[in-house]
Amino acid sequence: MIVKIVILFLVFMGVMAMFGKLRFPGQKKLQSARCPRCGRFRIGKGPCSCGRKGRRK
Repeated sequence: MIVKIVILFLVFMGVMAMFGKLRFPGQKKLQSARCPRCGRFRIGKGPCSCGRKGRRK
C-alpha cells in the first residue's frame, strides 16, 4: 500500500516537473521588461534608474 502511494507521488511530481518546463504566454514580455544592465524590472517606457546620473540614495 505504501509502495503504491510513493509511486503515485513520484509520478505526480514528474508530471508537475513537465508542466513547469513549459513556456507560458507572456514570458517573453516579462523578460523584455527587465533592465539588461542590472536585471531590475523597468516600470514604464523610460530608462532604468541604474543608468541615470546624479540620483543617489
